[in-house]
Amino acid sequence: MDVNLLKDLLEKIKNGTIEIDEAIQKLKLLPFEDIGFASIDHHRDLRRGFPEVIYARRKRVEEIIAIIEKMVEKGENVLITRLTDTKATHIKKHFPSSDYYPLSKVLTIEVTSREKKGKGTILVISAGTADIPVAEEAVITATFMGNDVKTLFDVGVAGLHRLLQNKDAIMSASVIVVVAGMEGALPSIVGGLVDKPVIAVPTSTGYGASFRGLSALLGMLNSCAAGITVVNIDNGFGAGYAASLINRL
Repeated sequence: MDVNLLKDLLEKIKNGTIEIDEAIQKLKLLPFEDIGFASIDHHRDLRRGFPEVIYARRKRVEEIIAIIEKMVEKGENVLITRLTDTKATHIKKHFPSSDYYPLSKVLTIEVTSREKKGKGTILVISAGTADIPVAEEAVITATFMGNDVKTLFDVGVAGLHRLLQNKDAIMSASVIVVVAGMEGALPSIVGGLVDKPVIAVPTSTGYGASFRGLSALLGMLNSCAAGITVVNIDNGFGAGYAASLINRL
């Protein structure tokens, strides 16, 4: 249940267009609903401004569908991350209006119109083409949370002129998400150019000594540029979510 639905319910109680007992039944499932294998946090939108997000990895498709059904019943928009193509095919049969993004393995279902909440533009930058799946996860998350999002892909430090020729887009952004693998140097470059929040996302892109993103993570944590925030390896969702919260301030 989001804020607008709750306001509507309270207005109906105030105007006498809904019985108290009926309103109580609608409120009984706040703040969460226990369906055995999952406790669905219907109160999260009221607390944080966005419904609970479904992490699909290691969940059976039947479990995911059951969770979606309960969320849709309450008028909640649905965002699913780390969803395989096979599971997405099954889900789309039950929810034809859903949108699936195979590159980033994200699926969305828009139940209620998304409210524009961001005050500025979020810019998502990827160092290389191989980092785009993680960057797209950040883009979809931030867009679905009501932000204007722009992208700048394949502008890593191996060809720094590609980044610098886009300085207008970089300088005009309110929040910047920088996604990079290998040595993870790009966030330091961007962080040294702007006075805006920079969220760094290390990816598992790289050869053996990159240790599946650990070297990029450590490089970003040790950035020379002050004020850079670092999320977990390949966590585009977390970066998009954090950027959205910052963009509301």
